[in-house]
Amino acid sequence: MILPNIRDKRFITLRRGGTLTDDDHHLLAVWAAECAAHALHYFEDVRPDDDRPRRAIEAARAWVRGEIKMMQARDFAGAAQNAAREIKEVSEAARMAALSAGQAAVVAHVAAHELGAAAYAIRAAMELAAKPEREAARQQECHWQRDKLPEKIRELVLDDQRLRNELCWYVFDA
Repeated sequence: MILPNIRDKRFITLRRGGTLTDDDHHLLAVWAAECAAHALHYFEDVRPDDDRPRRAIEAARAWVRGEIKMMQARDFAGAAQNAAREIKEVSEAARMAALSAGQAAVVAHVAAHELGAAAYAIRAAMELAAKPEREAARQQECHWQRDKLPEKIRELVLDDQRLRNELCWYVFDA
């Protein structure tokens, strides 16, 4: 579980009693989709005919553009999660990539899932690396993701990484 027991009001929208603006919520979803898309090839290399994770990433982006509703994005997230369950015995890297895609799509529902998309993408990169290169793969993916962070949400996400690093398998260690 990558979500904290007590929700951070910074990731709850204004209309729900938090401090997150819609614009920042959208930026979180776009960044999460970028993180998931960067890892998507780990899944598609193993299951090229299964488009559920790709469609989940596309759903996150479509939600940001106002083309689909939050519940539709959640449905795409569920499909990506199902793809992850089905591939569990085949490839852990592919499973992590599908989970990342599902997390990206569900940011529409709960903004704090942004960190799940990032963490699972990092774990996908680590899983495919040989054991001696896993730490380097973790650092490389983490740095890539941080380079993609929009300035407007950068401090929010970096603080979230610090606060939830333990829940996210310590993948955000500097």
